[in-house]
Amino acid sequence: MYLGAAPGVGKTYAMLAEGQRRRARGTDVVAALIETHGRRLTSAMAEGLEAVPRRMVSYRGATFPEMDIDAVLARHPQVALVDELAHTNVPGCRNAKRWQDVDELLSAGIDVITTLNIQHLESLNDVTEQVTGVVQHETLPDEVARRADQIELVDMTPEALRRRMAHGNVYPPDRIDAALTHYFRPGNLTALRELALLWLADRVEEGLQRYRAEHGIATPWETRERIVVCVAGEKDDETVIRRAARIAARTPGSDLLAVHVTCDDGLTVDDTTMLESQHALVKSLGGSFQKVPGQDVASTLLEFARAENATQMVLGASRRSRLRTLVAGKSTPTRVARRAEHLDVHLVSLGGETHSDMHLGRPLRALRRRHALAAEANMQAAALTRLAATVLRGHSDLPALLEEIREMFDLAGVSLLERHQDAGGGWFVVASAGEMAPEGPGAEVDLPISEAFTLAARGRTLGGQDTRVLFSCAVQLVAGLVQRREHELTAQAAAYAADPRSRAARIAATTRKAHDLVATAQVSLDQLADPAPRTPAENADLVASARLALDRVARLVSDVSDLSRLHAGALETYLRPVDLDEVIAACLEDLGPGGHHITVDTEEDLPDVIADAALLTRVLTSLMADALHRSPPDVPPTLTASVTAGRVDICVTDLGPGPDQADGNGLALRLARDLTEAMGDTLRCDQPPEGGRSVSVTLPAAGRQPAHDNSRHAAA
Repeated sequence: MYLGAAPGVGKTYAMLAEGQRRRARGTDVVAALIETHGRRLTSAMAEGLEAVPRRMVSYRGATFPEMDIDAVLARHPQVALVDELAHTNVPGCRNAKRWQDVDELLSAGIDVITTLNIQHLESLNDVTEQVTGVVQHETLPDEVARRADQIELVDMTPEALRRRMAHGNVYPPDRIDAALTHYFRPGNLTALRELALLWLADRVEEGLQRYRAEHGIATPWETRERIVVCVAGEKDDETVIRRAARIAARTPGSDLLAVHVTCDDGLTVDDTTMLESQHALVKSLGGSFQKVPGQDVASTLLEFARAENATQMVLGASRRSRLRTLVAGKSTPTRVARRAEHLDVHLVSLGGETHSDMHLGRPLRALRRRHALAAEANMQAAALTRLAATVLRGHSDLPALLEEIREMFDLAGVSLLERHQDAGGGWFVVASAGEMAPEGPGAEVDLPISEAFTLAARGRTLGGQDTRVLFSCAVQLVAGLVQRREHELTAQAAAYAADPRSRAARIAATTRKAHDLVATAQVSLDQLADPAPRTPAENADLVASARLALDRVARLVSDVSDLSRLHAGALETYLRPVDLDEVIAACLEDLGPGGHHITVDTEEDLPDVIADAALLTRVLTSLMADALHRSPPDVPPTLTASVTAGRVDICVTDLGPGPDQADGNGLALRLARDLTEAMGDTLRCDQPPEGGRSVSVTLPAAGRQPAHDNSRHAAA
């Protein structure tokens, strides 16, 4: 079912496009009933599809066309296209509603592809009437829509839909002005769009919960942010509640759930007045409040969070020293954090020491202090040894090393900064770990390592001993980074010197290619200037040919410029964890219409990769554009991504000329290889058995430390 927020968003067009795709694949598809409403593009998309003739039904002296359900059943295709599922049939038909006709087709073993507008759902009828002022008489039970195996939202911004209306692509000219000033006002369309998104999100959530229950999955899946705030019934809890509400407010659509554990041991008496006040505060912030019984507070909180598929938990914690937390290790926040596994835990500092801390006897405090200092010294010494050994072995996963340092010193975010070598002398981030990592000097922790490098961190100030150990760690990191860069420069220089093709030869080949493209554009422009009669379609083809040639010239110039800057050492790299799905989406958008012809097949839940986001986007866009140029018209290129041994392999494959052809080793591939190597990664070009070319880019995954590592470090 294709679901839309309003008429004209393209539901019928999308349904017809799917029908054409299945027909081309060999599926037996018929158009059982299509409403084109006189729209030219929709009618064109229906061409070539077998249409079942409609049945003419007489009613009150007039004749109306309806779907001939008996004819469709007799034809018995594999797939039937049926438009406007909520339509009310003319009296005299076998069924009162079209969705009942569809039920008959489904019972006969015929798959149905259909369309529906959000305002026709029974549960939203009163809401859409309030928004639009129009009463919808044709409604559909929500249960019917929920039965669809797949529901796809055909989305369009209000501005784009109004432009489509103004261009005459939805209604005839005599209806445009009235539609734009009444039903299709921006506010109406925005509200209907939000209703469609929210209704569909709830259906997706239902399917997800059903799947998790059927497969016995207890681990939270972060499909929607659910923030659980733990309320102890104390005065400081209001600070914790407001902090959790701010976290929830940063993510639209997230849920805020407050929970209070009531102990039934007969020793604990809750302050009912305080809890009622906090309940009211949570409600005013848009959250819900629940009380759950339990003997063990930490275990009960975790059970509640997992049952609610929570993604984050917020608890109050006193500002006790890290050493006391490591020694005691028995507070509820500490136990929750250690056992949270995939759940993110935020500990909100409330200031001061806890009641139990203030009543510790002096001898016990002294013993614990000496024990804590010894444990911390052992832990830091062991971590420093591990860090030095890792650097000496040549491992270059800087974000992972910084994450280990961040955990060891209980910091919120850590960055290794490097000074630009230009006249401005500003700073850029080489690598970072944690939340809100500093992007320049001046944070709570600021350790200059050399004139070129500084380690900056946020989260807390460090004492003298911690600062000295952290400085030693930073020196090890910088030494390893400098050593790796020297090895890479040596290897790149050797590889470049061994390249039998000179830069001059590549530039000459690029110049010839640009000359040919300019000549192609010039021919098209000369023909446009010729006064000979031509059809509008012929003129459009000439303009498209000239624009395509000039776009390719512009891309060549950009490639040559980037390649020159790269070889001159003027191209900076900014390596950080990057969301690969977002990069691929940006590449497809940069390719424009060509991006729709690339088949994308990636693994689910791909991890972030360590890369320069801008350079990676440039690499993949260049490879996909080259693959589109090389590919035969009927066989689009493919992009795949998979995870192997902590690394992510991205592969662009086409069935064009093999890698030994000129296009395969051209400027686009050379630029992609050099940019990839500038990030410290690898690019490989192969010829698959079926022919064509396969280009693979291998990037390190942004691995996270396992949850149990925290306790291992603390006990070291």
